[in-house]
Amino acid sequence: MSQERRYSFEFFPTKTEAGHEKLMAVARQLAGCNPDFFSCTYGAGGSTRDRTLNTVRQLDGEVKVPTAPHLSCVGDSKAELRSLLNTYKEAGIRRIVALRGDLPSGMGMASGELRHASDLVELIRAETGGHFHIEVAAYPEMHPQARNFEDDLRHFATKMKAGANSAITQYFFNADSYFHFVERVRRLGVEQPIVPGIMPITNYSKLARFSDACGAELPRWVRKQLEAYGDDLESIQAFGEQVVTEMCEKLLEGGAPGLHFYTLNQAEPSLAIWNNLGLPR
Repeated sequence: MSQERRYSFEFFPTKTEAGHEKLMAVARQLAGCNPDFFSCTYGAGGSTRDRTLNTVRQLDGEVKVPTAPHLSCVGDSKAELRSLLNTYKEAGIRRIVALRGDLPSGMGMASGELRHASDLVELIRAETGGHFHIEVAAYPEMHPQARNFEDDLRHFATKMKAGANSAITQYFFNADSYFHFVERVRRLGVEQPIVPGIMPITNYSKLARFSDACGAELPRWVRKQLEAYGDDLESIQAFGEQVVTEMCEKLLEGGAPGLHFYTLNQAEPSLAIWNNLGLPR
């Protein structure tokens, strides 16, 4: 869509038919923004593989928006990954989000042949050449399992140099953390675009739990204001919309190459930010 910037929306595959119908309706609504692509998540150890595959095919084929499946390597064999890559290639998919992934409880690290996302990127390139545009994950506030920030930066640089085309960040609420991360990895020779991941704020308790679990910092002033609203969802959403919109303005003004919205399968929160920013359609 945009020559200078790219915009995208992320969904997760649903467990019920009703949820899937809602997802498709939301996707059709967001398709009106003419995004560069959609992405669809992939459960731990491939636990949602079939639902991801079917959702990607529908989004790409019926909603007519190029769709990138997430693909994680931990817990899968190389043969399983090759088979899935061939399936996506035959379906005309041209973009993949390559991740290490998290293991389901009870699975040991020995259950997969690849240990790192950089290994998966190398496998995709070896098997499919330049067919896929490969996205990888970035963590401006450090991966929660990293030993330290310097180590995390080096791992990210390795992943990018393995053949990734671009990166999408974990969500954050402090634009400076993004700019600091980009500055540091540029010094390590990473030249590819690093697109900020954006999480609209709609529910405080869920956001706080998820942020604590994935290592995304929810600034104290934001947390305290959201706590003060209690069960007043309208105020929570209005404040959240303002906070995230202002952060996105700062990101774009500072040169971010686009935005990737974590929709949680909802249209309105992302659309509100999109409209506030006056983004193109």
